[in-house]
Amino acid sequence: MKNKEKKKDNGLKKRLVIYAVIVVVGLFFGSWQNGMLTVSEYTYKSDKISEGFTIVQISDLHNKNYGKKQRRLIEKISALEPDIIVITGDIADSSHTNIPKAIEFAEEAAKITKTYYVSGNHEQRFSREEFDQLMDGLKEAGVVRLVDDCLDISLNGDSFRLTGFDDLSLIDVENNCPKLSGDKLNVVLAHEPQYIEDYSKHGNVDLVLTGHAHGGQFRLPFIGAVFAPEQGFNPEYTEGMHQMGDTSMIVSRGLGNSAFPLRLFNYPEIVKINIESEKADK
Repeated sequence: MKNKEKKKDNGLKKRLVIYAVIVVVGLFFGSWQNGMLTVSEYTYKSDKISEGFTIVQISDLHNKNYGKKQRRLIEKISALEPDIIVITGDIADSSHTNIPKAIEFAEEAAKITKTYYVSGNHEQRFSREEFDQLMDGLKEAGVVRLVDDCLDISLNGDSFRLTGFDDLSLIDVENNCPKLSGDKLNVVLAHEPQYIEDYSKHGNVDLVLTGHAHGGQFRLPFIGAVFAPEQGFNPEYTEGMHQMGDTSMIVSRGLGNSAFPLRLFNYPEIVKINIESEKADK
């Protein structure tokens, strides 16, 4: 009996050691992944432009730190030579809010090129004082906030319309959306991707840039994203380019984390979009 009990104890100890090793390796791997910075590049072609331009999208930073004054992140963005930078929400986090850190990133981004911003769901949870501090800081940094309005932008001889939806407006996109001209390329900034049907219904929305889903947080081989806010388990819109009708949508995996501190097989991402003329192919 004593030998059997001893073998059981040894077997249990071995299993516990194996489990502990798996947990430690998993935490180390997850931590290493969370510090990586990847660039995902997409090409969108339109017959509404002649020359083309480059947009760099930043989403869901959540106060993540990429070095002093976000040096690693800023250097990566600058190397992509964007014509404009767009920030699609959750630049700061409501559970570990650091408004000065968010403003610091905005200041550095705006030094690279013209930068535009729409709010995410986390900004809506801030206290009034925090919200005003962030908005004032973005304005001082030279970042343009879009709240259900449009700007006509000229780049490299092309003109297009940039529209930004405030996150609170996404529950009624069709009514809150400004009138968009069909003769211009319409690029829309909106934090949450699950409203793709509403974006598409509008008719003149050509390209939507979103975030919010954090890539599904955990991405499993052969399975994909596990869970995303407002989409639940096995979510459809967590990364990459999607098409519905005449509307294309690019979903950023984002750069930071919120309630859960680690990602798995899901690298933080900067998105680069090359807007090219379809006319050149004809």
